[in-house]
Amino acid sequence: MSAGPYNYSYIFKYIIIGDMGVGKSCLLHQFTEKKFMADCPHTIGVEFGTRIIEVAGQKIKLQIWDTAGQERFRAVTRSYYRGAAGALLVYDITRRSTYNHLSSWLSDARNLTNPNTVIFLIGNKSDLEAQRDVTYEEAKQFAEENELLFIEASAKTGDNVEDAFLETAKKIYQNIQDGSLDLNAAESGVQHKPLQPGRSQPQNTPNPTKEGCAC
Repeated sequence: MSAGPYNYSYIFKYIIIGDMGVGKSCLLHQFTEKKFMADCPHTIGVEFGTRIIEVAGQKIKLQIWDTAGQERFRAVTRSYYRGAAGALLVYDITRRSTYNHLSSWLSDARNLTNPNTVIFLIGNKSDLEAQRDVTYEEAKQFAEENELLFIEASAKTGDNVEDAFLETAKKIYQNIQDGSLDLNAAESGVQHKPLQPGRSQPQNTPNPTKEGCAC
């Protein structure tokens, strides 16, 4: 029986990116704590959260880096893109400016992560339908044109938050299974489970690597 911090098969590194105030930290908190932070302060630099989920019978630990959306922190947060297996690209459906900036964020993500990084577009604050400034259809079209997964969610009600994180993990896991994601590559964003005391290395399993410094 495995227990404690070793009770998972993989580690997936996620980053959450997007403009300031779109609800990145609130999405992270809702996913990891099942709570909504009404007065969520703006992130300075980066914040971090973890949660163990299950995909196809495999326990997977998500290491999630929540990055600041302010331009003055862009140089710092860009360093956290390296080695990300998943990127959650967030905009606010009630603020068109945050949607208009998606191309810039996507460009950073594509340039700074590996080619197999799974990018999931999230339209946050779906609970504020009366204040909607970006239609579902146009965001869906943007996602399709850029080959992104897409969902609208609400960090406040929790609607679709779980799905966004889980569907990203399912796609990463699928990429591992079909061989398109090389686990031996340092930039894959995926680590195998650390060896437990008294257990031998499984056959045909890449050696686990330590989480690299993201600074």
